Amino acid sequence: MNTLFINPALSDDERRKRLFDGQICVYPPGPASLALVEFARLMIEEAFGELDPVTAQHQLTAPEYECLLNSFKPAFINHARSKQLVQAILLEMGCDPEKTYFDVPRMRTATSNQFLSRGIAYSFEAHRDTWFSGPLCQVNWWFPIYEHESGNTMAFHPEYWAQAIPNGSEGYNCHEWYNEGARLAQNPGVPDRRQRPQPVQALRLDPQVRVISPVGGITVFSAAQMHSTVPNHTGKTRFSIDFRTVNLDDLQAHCGAPNYDSACTGTTLADYYRLADLCRLPPALIAEYEAGTPLESATYLPQTLQSEPF
Repeated sequence: MNTLFINPALSDDERRKRLFDGQICVYPPGPASLALVEFARLMIEEAFGELDPVTAQHQLTAPEYECLLNSFKPAFINHARSKQLVQAILLEMGCDPEKTYFDVPRMRTATSNQFLSRGIAYSFEAHRDTWFSGPLCQVNWWFPIYEHESGNTMAFHPEYWAQAIPNGSEGYNCHEWYNEGARLAQNPGVPDRRQRPQPVQALRLDPQVRVISPVGGITVFSAAQMHSTVPNHTGKTRFSIDFRTVNLDDLQAHCGAPNYDSACTGTTLADYYRLADLCRLPPALIAEYEAGTPLESATYLPQTLQSEPF
């Protein structure tokens, strides 16, 4: 990882190539991302009423806050309007509607001082999405709903782009995780003993890169990027949206970012919708990814801008 591309004039094919080499693309707000922000804000602000959502944690108990999040987050994720606006974003960004597939947008909250950092407001430590059964060709799209700052955003950890990290992904299968989650939901009070994939030893999180974009400004990166939620001590909750895409050509060719340390099984590909018409991926293609992805060698030289230091 050595380059941040700011509003690059790249085709989607060119963009994905650079992302799979470890680079990151940052785009200004567009009409569709701002429309999704507005839709999210309507749901958030209806739930919080007269309270400012960014500082509401100081007027509520953690259970009250969690209850409010549960009242609108799942609705946002599964709303038809959310899907429509993600489709509009991807079309604005030049994605091929016949070959691009996307999953539903998630709304994230990162509260200050660990006010609420579990469950629906889980605060992610350093990880790669590929540890969670994400395919190596997965592309992540992220943008803030309200203004954010360096102290409450997310961070990238470029030192680990091409470095294998001992982690707990070997025991992770997304289907088993979802099934156990459904069982726990039907049995309140039963402790959740599931282990998320995470590093088994402390990482050096510096140097790190934090992208501060305007509301609706989109950061696009590979699922193989090591990234984390920045420990938030700002007194303000960060609200953001993220979703993921895959390209049919990449899936069929089994290409994407290198895999040095993801040993999980299962695949999240059944969650994706075709940009053109919301059709699902072919079951036979999904099945090719259920067994996981072989590891690469431990040495990797990026193909893009190799000679330029980060």
